[in-house]
Amino acid sequence: MSQRCVILVGPMGSGKTSVGEMLAETLGYQFVDTDKLIEKGAGKKISDIFAQDGQAAFRAQESSVIAGLANAKSKVIATGGGAVLDPQNVHVFRGLGLIVYLRASARELYQRVKNDDSRPLLKVEDPKAEMARIVAERDPLYRDCADVVINTEDLSVEEVNDKLIDELAKRTLGDG
Repeated sequence: MSQRCVILVGPMGSGKTSVGEMLAETLGYQFVDTDKLIEKGAGKKISDIFAQDGQAAFRAQESSVIAGLANAKSKVIATGGGAVLDPQNVHVFRGLGLIVYLRASARELYQRVKNDDSRPLLKVEDPKAEMARIVAERDPLYRDCADVVINTEDLSVEEVNDKLIDELAKRTLGDG
């Protein structure tokens, strides 16, 4: 696993950022959040990009940021929930290292993010139904690209981190 990256995919609220920060610290890797890179490059919040420029413009910026990570080493990368919608992004992820799908039920995910105003895809009349729709649409894409699937439903960030460390140890021992 040395120098390879760990890429965290999954829907909003699945724990990509919080787990990613802890995992990076545990591994001594750099933590990268693609959403933060997009905001830095655009000079505005993702919710503003969606509102002012539209989702297509956001997705183009997201793909550009991900392409820019193609030669990354020793990083834990938290991706935006929709990053897997572009097959080119998934191709980049596969070249970087281990892809981990952090999953939970739509109900649980909604509970985790319902009070977060920075979620542009949930600024709709029925955000609970929209979350269910997003999860149903993307779950097969997450599963298809993932090397490892971890259900975060009833786990703390620490427990998810421990499961990932165990998984990485198994894979590292298998490489030798």
